[in-house]
Amino acid sequence: MLSLLTAIVYQPFLNLIVLFYWLLDFTSFGHDMGIAVILLTIVFRLLLLPITLASHRSEKERRDIQKKVERIEDEYHGRPVEKEAAVKRLLRANPRIIFAEVFMFVIQMGIALILWRIFGSGLTGQDLHLLYDWMPDVEQPFDMMFLGRFDLTHPDWQLNLLQSFLIFLVETVGILSSPYQTNRAEVVRVQLVLPVVSFIIFAFLPAGKKLFVITTLCFSLVVMFLRIIVNWYQRTFTPPEDDSSDDPAAVQPVNSVSESLQ
Repeated sequence: MLSLLTAIVYQPFLNLIVLFYWLLDFTSFGHDMGIAVILLTIVFRLLLLPITLASHRSEKERRDIQKKVERIEDEYHGRPVEKEAAVKRLLRANPRIIFAEVFMFVIQMGIALILWRIFGSGLTGQDLHLLYDWMPDVEQPFDMMFLGRFDLTHPDWQLNLLQSFLIFLVETVGILSSPYQTNRAEVVRVQLVLPVVSFIIFAFLPAGKKLFVITTLCFSLVVMFLRIIVNWYQRTFTPPEDDSSDDPAAVQPVNSVSESLQ
């Protein structure tokens, strides 16, 4: 089973990043594994874009379930057994949302494992036997520097700081553009706690993984601004057909960091 997953999932992306690395030698960048990581990240995001857009459309349903869970907690306060049973009934009545959440979690874990192996063993030579026979010969060992300055195999505080700033920026744009009301606790969590915690967690990880996250966040910002422009255009130039346009749920919210890292 593991070898099958390696052949179907891991091997294609390992070959793709090596192919990008080889092609960059014909550009002004030369062999730059950092640029190859950026290109691989864009491929990841484009492949996941339909899933990401679908998750936006189910945002209203998720929020409705969250409100129902909160009402159940209030109604069955002090009765944990009855509360647990009511929550289970609610979740069983909405299997599509639960399946979507589990599916996106599996996708995120899969991406994390692919990156971990690529930077842990794939690009250091242990997985070179997984390169396809038709792949061009690439000079070994790979140059693991990004722009001749950042060593992708070691932690880098500058990229870590940039990553935390982008997390703050993505969450801020998400809060300001969301049609849903955000409470103070959520603002503190996503604008302060999340960037600080991510800085600490990623401080000891190789810069190559941070570059993947940075590119993902930049991609998400582009998608968010495009959605804002589309929503503004629809509200400005499309005449409302009924009163549903006043309902915040009629406006699709942009994604936050939790969705952008998918």
